[in-house]
Amino acid sequence: MSADKLVVGLAGMPGSGKSVVVETAVEAGYAVVVMGDVVRNETRNRGLELNPENIGRVMLELREEGGAGVIAEKCILEIEQAPSGKVIVDGLRSLNEADVFRARFPRFALIAVHASPEARFSRLYRRRRSDDPDGWEVFRERDMRELGVGLGSVIAMAEYLIVNENSRDDVKAKVKDVLRRVEARWTK
Repeated sequence: MSADKLVVGLAGMPGSGKSVVVETAVEAGYAVVVMGDVVRNETRNRGLELNPENIGRVMLELREEGGAGVIAEKCILEIEQAPSGKVIVDGLRSLNEADVFRARFPRFALIAVHASPEARFSRLYRRRRSDDPDGWEVFRERDMRELGVGLGSVIAMAEYLIVNENSRDDVKAKVKDVLRRVEARWTK
């Protein structure tokens, strides 16, 4: 039954290290749902190029049209159909989205990952995904857009915080510890 699933929401600024958290969760048996895929797919469906400006505009338009929790609502079926009893949902950006998941999945926990702006910009610049910034101003605009929809509040209200300023191995060890704590909380 899907309501019995352990659902872990993951929030973090672009480039903070969410992908390392997801990778570690997958190694621990979690299925993955990526909220940004909803926005990227909608951007493609609208015939728009996948770039920071278009993806950001579509993210805001979806929320205007469907409400602050609309992207979370669009992820529920995928979470319910996930083959694992443990699911990590990558990319929460508002407390409304966390509320949508909490209402549907009683075993819900919220994790945030944090890194400094300099570390994040460097990671994104090296990553070179279609929506990654090619300069500091684009990076800053994206940060402000993300904060504008409530991402800072989600990070502030997360039950668990992982600081990602050191090595990949260091952050993976922190993630494993947090996931063990989350699972212990919900499997009593």
